[in-house]
Amino acid sequence: MNIQTAARLESVKEYYFSTKLREIEELNKQGKDIINLGIGSPDVPPHHSIISELAVQAEKPNTHAYQSYRGAAQLREAFAAWYKKFYNVQLSAADEILPLIGSKEGIMHICMTYLNPGDKVLVPNPGYPTYRSAVTLAGGECVEYNLTDSTNWFPDFAEIEAAGLEGVKLMWMNYPHMPTGTLPNDSVFSEAVTFARKHNILLCHDNPYSFILNESPVSILATPGAMECTLELNSLSKSHNMAGWRIGMLAGNRERINEVIRFKSNMDSGMFLPMQLAAAKALSLDADWYDTVNEEYRRRKLIARKILAARSCTPEEKQAGLFIWAKIPDNQIDCYTFTDEILQKARVFLTPGGIFGSNGQRYIRLSLCTPLPRLQEAAERIGYNL
Repeated sequence: MNIQTAARLESVKEYYFSTKLREIEELNKQGKDIINLGIGSPDVPPHHSIISELAVQAEKPNTHAYQSYRGAAQLREAFAAWYKKFYNVQLSAADEILPLIGSKEGIMHICMTYLNPGDKVLVPNPGYPTYRSAVTLAGGECVEYNLTDSTNWFPDFAEIEAAGLEGVKLMWMNYPHMPTGTLPNDSVFSEAVTFARKHNILLCHDNPYSFILNESPVSILATPGAMECTLELNSLSKSHNMAGWRIGMLAGNRERINEVIRFKSNMDSGMFLPMQLAAAKALSLDADWYDTVNEEYRRRKLIARKILAARSCTPEEKQAGLFIWAKIPDNQIDCYTFTDEILQKARVFLTPGGIFGSNGQRYIRLSLCTPLPRLQEAAERIGYNL
């Protein structure tokens, strides 16, 4: 049979980590014992109370039916309380919050809700690859805006305007930024909101890293005027060690949320209720939880920086999130050759920065989601004497 795939797939490749993990799996089958420092999947379990809540709710006979397309009221109320407590943002649980099956799902929902073929979208270079692929699959056209170390990895809005904005409908942003770990400064959100309102652009902010190695979590929705022009994605994957649970949320004004529901309600039938109730329990945890998580990441970061120093890589000084972003030595050809050599010789996988865009070609990313003993082993393999 000659079955052709849809034309939309011709413009996207399989996700980098999907293919690379198959390669690593094959190397492990050969007995290579690869230490994977590439992916930001927390290796520590969620708080025990979250798991207990899931078990208790799953035992009940009345928690197994289809759920509301808007998500359980308990979870929306918990998200609203979480935003008020930690971000000082007041959201209506009734109509300004939409639970998601992971925030990655929300990226696709937004693109499918708003983009017509040929609509243009501003995407960061470097940036999360899913922004680009979701825009492309929805029929949109990606327009890169540069993030570089010379601008501290912030957008140059004057440069973006000068390049022309005809046909631009959406803009993707992400602070704390992935992959560079850059924290938002005092002006980047206000500049972004002013820019979006001036040019009638829907600003889409992805905010899953704000609690990791960051003492002052911030939401763009706290910025005056943001609710008029902004949608914000958030997630429990990183902040609560629940990546595999696939629980995220979308926040914005009532009109935008209702528009996204028109698409999302045709794609799924809601999350398992016990998972939603367990997620509500997670959102009720005090600041002590985040402090405990971050203490472990700080210990790991000390070893990770020594790993990078062993190969003469230069990390950015102030970084939040689950990763370290570092510049490779000038004598290296590129990030792909550099990381492939380390994979083959030291059996340690690091992420080449080029997968996040051309501005990442001289960088690598190291994940902190590996226990200390394995990080120490990685350092020894790479050649650093701890």
